[in-house]
Amino acid sequence: MNEHSPLTMKDIARELGVSVATVSRALKDSPRISVERREAIKAYAREHNFAPNLLAESLRHSRVHPVRIIGVIMPQLNHFYFSSILSGIEEEASARGYMLMVAQSGERYEREVRICQSFYENKVCGIIVSQAKDTVKYDHFERLIDNGVPLVFFDRICTGINSSRVVVDDYMGAYNAVTYLVETGCRRVAYYGSSMHLEISKNRYNGYRDALLRHGLPADERYMRICDNRADAELITPELLAMPDRPDAFFAVNDDTAIGILYTAKRLGFHVPDDISICGFTNGERAIACDPMLTTVEQRGRVVGEEAANILIAQAEGFISPQKVEKRIVRTRLIVRGTTR
Repeated sequence: MNEHSPLTMKDIARELGVSVATVSRALKDSPRISVERREAIKAYAREHNFAPNLLAESLRHSRVHPVRIIGVIMPQLNHFYFSSILSGIEEEASARGYMLMVAQSGERYEREVRICQSFYENKVCGIIVSQAKDTVKYDHFERLIDNGVPLVFFDRICTGINSSRVVVDDYMGAYNAVTYLVETGCRRVAYYGSSMHLEISKNRYNGYRDALLRHGLPADERYMRICDNRADAELITPELLAMPDRPDAFFAVNDDTAIGILYTAKRLGFHVPDDISICGFTNGERAIACDPMLTTVEQRGRVVGEEAANILIAQAEGFISPQKVEKRIVRTRLIVRGTTR
């Protein structure tokens, strides 16, 4: 057990060689458990500062005026997509009588772990989260679930945990965008994506690759880069545009990266979209603030947030069983503007 993580009933059960159900009953003074065993379990819990999440438990069994606070963990708050999701969560939560406790991980695993522990200690009735980019261990999420805290992932889901999630159709969004690029005459489509340990990155890459293969074009690794921000795009793009058989189109994992490509291409004297087509993924406010305006895949972040809040509240209030995993997909759509032919 991580010394910085809260003790769970599962930890107590493992240490004492009993079931989680036995620990739960003992802590509630159930007569089904012998007095000796009850006292041993309660003594161990006291010695190790065990703090059950009573609010989450009360929400599942009560319909009358519980304290209603939902924890929300965002990788970053200054990203249009995440802020639009937060707006959707807040709108749905407020309408249902809930308030939010919001924190950002800053894309750091250690900070994400601390936030989860803080939310647990503050007795939130559930947590909505998009994992940080460098999160590859999931004990902190598993401990929340073990302690009965409803957990709903959005956007960057944790495939190692069987938990509810809301995602957009990343595969089809990428597939349709690249199909459009090819059908408008592009033959060498570059791909700028995030780290492949993220599920959304895998799905968007697969959509990109399959669209090319479907049209008889190779998925050429020379045109693929791990790049998901504007600064890196401005550093990397000149190298690709200097190739003898340079890309004639770029598909980027988000709008900021696409705008970095656009800025660089124009600075180097290329005409967009006559020489190069560019497509992003988000449809944030910056997509219509550049020249030409950006063709992009709309993610509908507000709807993602509303769906995540809806699932979380239903689980917290007991309308959806904590054991039931809800999986919802929000459809994307391609918004064609001036950066494509």
